Amino acid sequence: MRRHILFILSLICTGFLFTACSDDNVSDLRLDGDCMIESIALDNYEGTIDLATRSIEVRLPEVYETSAMTVTSLNISNGATCDVKQGDKLNMNAAKVLHVTHGDVFMDWTINVLHDEARITHFVINDIYTGAIDQEAKTITVYVPAAVGVTNLVPTITYSQNATITPASGVAQDFSQPVTYKVTNNSAESIYTVTVIAIEKPKALFVGSAPTMEELDPEAKAACQWMLGNVGASLYTSFADLRTGTLDLSECQLIWWHWHVDGGVDGHDAFAAKGTDALNTKNELRQFYENGGALLLTRYATNLPSFIGVTGDDEWTTPNNCWGQDESAAELCGGPWSFRIFDGQNEHPLWQNLIAGDNPQEVYCTDAGYHITNSTAQYHIGTDWGGYNDHAAWESRNGGKILGVGGDGAVVAWEYPARDGKGGIICIGSGCYDWYSYTFEAGYVENFHRNIARMTANAFKYLAPSLTVSTGE
Repeated sequence: MRRHILFILSLICTGFLFTACSDDNVSDLRLDGDCMIESIALDNYEGTIDLATRSIEVRLPEVYETSAMTVTSLNISNGATCDVKQGDKLNMNAAKVLHVTHGDVFMDWTINVLHDEARITHFVINDIYTGAIDQEAKTITVYVPAAVGVTNLVPTITYSQNATITPASGVAQDFSQPVTYKVTNNSAESIYTVTVIAIEKPKALFVGSAPTMEELDPEAKAACQWMLGNVGASLYTSFADLRTGTLDLSECQLIWWHWHVDGGVDGHDAFAAKGTDALNTKNELRQFYENGGALLLTRYATNLPSFIGVTGDDEWTTPNNCWGQDESAAELCGGPWSFRIFDGQNEHPLWQNLIAGDNPQEVYCTDAGYHITNSTAQYHIGTDWGGYNDHAAWESRNGGKILGVGGDGAVVAWEYPARDGKGGIICIGSGCYDWYSYTFEAGYVENFHRNIARMTANAFKYLAPSLTVSTGE
């Protein structure tokens, strides 16, 4: 009996469904209406409509307040309605979606504003020498070795989207006198003055194994580009050039070596095997240091002091706890990465003017969405292994001063203060100290990562106070 009742109910329901979907009722759906935005203006600035992407772009002057823009005109398909109407105020600090409906048909349109920015954002001579840009003064200064000459140099220029530039990027110029570049973008216009200075005696050097900066790995190249753009009278040079005495170092105050190796450089023997170019130059580097020259050594370059006599005759004082990933398989940061300022070192110049997070004792280095190799050259502290029972034992044996530690107390940043006529040395071996991410996740916003440039600028100013240094922000 129960089965018969269920069968009858099934027939009733099926019949109801067929009835509800009959051709007699389909005609009630209005599917032939247009949902076009034909024109729109915000604060009387007309929007440019792209039908293929259903997007609208409103061009504005370079400096223009966008938090409360008025819809001064709006024309849509006849008979359609829109969830925004003429006279409405829109906060255009971010893109907005406009919903247009016509009967049972609807369509979404995305509207955004674009400022008419006219800026040069990157200026490189001969694909090697990066210019320092002063956006307020609209000046660009580029330092090149004197041997390069200045009469026939080719600039590669990056400038604002949709802008034009005169003279054009890639066109050789005579820079024996300053050259002006005009950037135009709709209502915006800027004129930059570019000065190229030939250096016979550099003030600071970035050193590496590659013959030119462009041949460095991406991590070291990013660091070197920052230096050439932000440290006055600085140049890139190779270890080979240091050995042959190509450059006059009589006025050089600081040498920076930032060394990345995919997979890491794990300890003394690995450094001796992989760092042959640097070790072949150790006599020149030692002489520079003993004559008062400062060194900034980061990532696996932190092994160098033990080989140039900084820690006495004990070469086995290299970092004892090292690792790293390949750049192409870098780890995604789910949030900020940081290391800790060592107790009593909060006032050290290296840690000043950094972007602070929740814990003032932490040095925050990355942001969510950043890919990091976590390349680490640190000293494990403890009685279990490594030879350093505590921090005092490390300082006693190495002759250095601890500046930063990891979460487990490992030494990740330290210095050898200038003394007895020798230069000062700062070493940063924390895996958080990273210049290059091969890609960024959607929504990535640079914030804490700016501390990498800030602490590096601090190191330059501390080790060589007379250098001209900025952070590039």
